[in-house]
Amino acid sequence: MKILLVEDDSITTNLLTRALNSHNYNVNTATDGQTALQLAQAYDYDLIVLDVLIPKLDGISLCRELRSSGCQMPILLLTALDSRSNLVEGLEAGADDYMVKPFNIEELIARIRALLRRGKAALSSTILSWEKLQVNPDSTEVNYAEKVLHLTPKEYNLLALFLRNPRRIFSRSAILDRIWSAGEFPQEEAVTAHIKGLRHKLKAAGMSVELIETVYGLGYRLKSLPEDLESPKVVGETAKSQESLSAESSGQSLVLNNDERRLKVLSVVAEIRGKLRANFIEKVVIFDRAIAQLKTGTLDNELRQEAQAEAHKLVGSLGTLGLPKGSVVARKIEDLFKAQNVLKPGTAQQIEGFLHLLKQIFDRPQPEPESELVAQVLQRRRILIVDDDSVQSDRLKIAASGFGFQIEVAKSPQAARIAIYRQPPDAILLDLTFSRVQENGLTLLAELRSEKPDIPVMIFSGHNQLSDRIEVARLGASGFLHKSIAPADILKAVAQLLDQTGPAEAKVMVVDDDVHLLAALTMILQPWGLQVTTLDEPERFWEVLETTCPDLLILDVEMPGYSGIELCLAVRNDLRWSKLPVLFLTAHSESETVRQMFVAGADDYVNKPIVEPELIARLLNRLERAQLRHRLAQTQR
Repeated sequence: MKILLVEDDSITTNLLTRALNSHNYNVNTATDGQTALQLAQAYDYDLIVLDVLIPKLDGISLCRELRSSGCQMPILLLTALDSRSNLVEGLEAGADDYMVKPFNIEELIARIRALLRRGKAALSSTILSWEKLQVNPDSTEVNYAEKVLHLTPKEYNLLALFLRNPRRIFSRSAILDRIWSAGEFPQEEAVTAHIKGLRHKLKAAGMSVELIETVYGLGYRLKSLPEDLESPKVVGETAKSQESLSAESSGQSLVLNNDERRLKVLSVVAEIRGKLRANFIEKVVIFDRAIAQLKTGTLDNELRQEAQAEAHKLVGSLGTLGLPKGSVVARKIEDLFKAQNVLKPGTAQQIEGFLHLLKQIFDRPQPEPESELVAQVLQRRRILIVDDDSVQSDRLKIAASGFGFQIEVAKSPQAARIAIYRQPPDAILLDLTFSRVQENGLTLLAELRSEKPDIPVMIFSGHNQLSDRIEVARLGASGFLHKSIAPADILKAVAQLLDQTGPAEAKVMVVDDDVHLLAALTMILQPWGLQVTTLDEPERFWEVLETTCPDLLILDVEMPGYSGIELCLAVRNDLRWSKLPVLFLTAHSESETVRQMFVAGADDYVNKPIVEPELIARLLNRLERAQLRHRLAQTQR
């Protein structure tokens, strides 16, 4: 297998090249987008691993260029830009998957294997298939378990789009562009309606697993089948078969097992750490020059950009090489060197402080690869999954390595009690329903809150009833997540729950006289890194607003004392708060009520009963717009 690695950080390039070589992949490298484009056009690669921030032609533009020229090889993006808009842009440009720096090397290799398997399968047959489903593009015939399905043209095109692009996430706007003709002008809700219709027909035909997966805040994609997932057994078998083929072709007789591979990669990591330490001295010189100029007010933009770029490279390489604290510090230095931050008072002193921390991290002695491996296992936090859905549990196990979690699974509440008694976990992911036992998750949740209040319990369920959310909030659960959320996002929410150290991504204030709904909204929003302030007394609105200084305001329309529309008018009449994003909740959808909301100054609204994906998508969209407007205002000063 031949891979093109496009990365301008020599440390990361060296590490990834040697790690991939140890798994019998042939790696070519490029340090800029223009060279990578020429290589991709001249040679036949099986996969491209592509950094986003590279010179001459950035990764997203390169991805777009390759796709527009008809290039079909899988593309995996590497990025230290973990904002949702950056990820959406990369996936829209044609990337098949992505990893955020710093990344876990084993997870990266597992994702590469999965992409290579799917790429080969797509080329080997003209029939598009998924589980018992088969689509013949020549006859446009669709069968499930040898039963013919009658789909509308839009449903058929949707199905073909996802089957032809496994792992690709499509936003609703992207689907409109590909499925609807230029003369049609539907709203994005049309996509949701057609996907719902397609799911209904597939379910009626006997399909028990959702084919189309909703990726909240991003769009839709084809769901991975159980056999596509990188379980440890599959990884071992795949690696073994690749090694045997390599040995036969090259005359080698030695086949490395997985433990030997892992130690080999770890020894490479230790070696490259030494090179990174020497390389860091060169970076310190750049940082020191920039700090000196910043203190005298003479920092030129070219040096600022160079310092920012060097800090950005450290974000990825430090984390990947097992120095996560260094990665966090490097990201703070990168942020401070950004144009909108660098001229703020005290920035030079902050950068000096973080640089001192970074030097301390480099000066600490690093453990040997073998002892480090043991230490990593001992330090892994244990997560107990209480769920009888093996497919979901396997997906979470695969993603867990990137978060340093050790996953244990209990398939019933009784099995969970035994596991908790034997060794209490650091956190619990609890489903509410079980197919083979009558007891539900609420009983276990109540027990845990009473007997083990120190263990955080997060509910994750395939159901989305508001009554469930209110009940688990009343019982004291730490969060509520829908099962169709990507495994990485579920584990990210668990990590935030355990750490409770990072600042919230944004502050949201919710005003509603229904205390149960406020509890449910808190459960919905907190796992997304949002700091939530709730208020059920509109009379105290201004006092709480001034105290919390939220980034977004959610108002109910009908409340005793003051309505949401009246509160919104007061906000818009105050110069300080006139630009604050306001989102309404309403059980009324008649045109007059909607008109009154927007006349009062609403930015958007969500109908009750609340559908979580819609609320999250609209809320994140408003927050990103507000943050973008703020950044533009800062740069224009």
